[in-house]
Amino acid sequence: MPDQNSNQKRKPNSNKPNSGGKPSGPPDKSRYPKIHAYLAKLGIVSRRKAEDLIREKKIQVNGAVAKIGQRIKAGEDIIVVDGKKVTTGKPPVPIYILVNKPKGYVSTVKDEEGRKTVLELVPEEKDRLYPVGRLDMDSEGLMILTNDGDFTFKMTHPTHEIKKVYHVLIGGAPSNLALNHLQRGVKLKEGYVQPDEVNILRHEQGNTWLEIILHEGKNRIIRRMMRRIGYNVIRLVRVKMGPFDIKMLGQKRSIKLTKEEVKKLFTKN
Repeated sequence: MPDQNSNQKRKPNSNKPNSGGKPSGPPDKSRYPKIHAYLAKLGIVSRRKAEDLIREKKIQVNGAVAKIGQRIKAGEDIIVVDGKKVTTGKPPVPIYILVNKPKGYVSTVKDEEGRKTVLELVPEEKDRLYPVGRLDMDSEGLMILTNDGDFTFKMTHPTHEIKKVYHVLIGGAPSNLALNHLQRGVKLKEGYVQPDEVNILRHEQGNTWLEIILHEGKNRIIRRMMRRIGYNVIRLVRVKMGPFDIKMLGQKRSIKLTKEEVKKLFTKN
């Protein structure tokens, strides 16, 4: 007895490979990197800086203005960043330099006003290094200079909640009311900011050293928080960033870590 379906046309198998042995259908775009991640991996700029440049229309791909989240074909697409063509190839050897920034230095690689920058604290290998965890000119303490964009993203993006520890000298002695206000959260223009911890370290000549732990990183955040509760910051020192401690530098202004040391530090914490 003949098969009832024998006269019906069979639908082609969409999963069947074509004559070249490759699956048919559109290419999988997910295998192409997003432009901000790609530039960070090459050590051109950090992911965040790349996104800022895209918003400012300073990055082009094949002559067209780049878009946030755009995927690119590495080695094929022509990418121009702030007027300079990107040279593709192997990512640079990662560099990680811990820096103890003194007061009076700006946390940028160059300054239009001619002020001293954190790069002046690093004796060598300054090409394509950018700062992780900026501090304002009047603040001191731990910073990191690197050309590793993925590392920068891990250290700075809020989703990773990397904690930073600050020692803050304020004028006078804070009241319990003020400390409770600070611990509950302070309203700034961006919204409420709540520290992870606030501790009194010691009193010094009528003033007070506080330890403030945060995982957020907004501009001059601690100074604005303290001003909001009625206290002036006399001195501000960042002593920890995630697994990195200012004590690691000893008396040195900067030290270089290897990729293996950085990986080991993160594994321990």
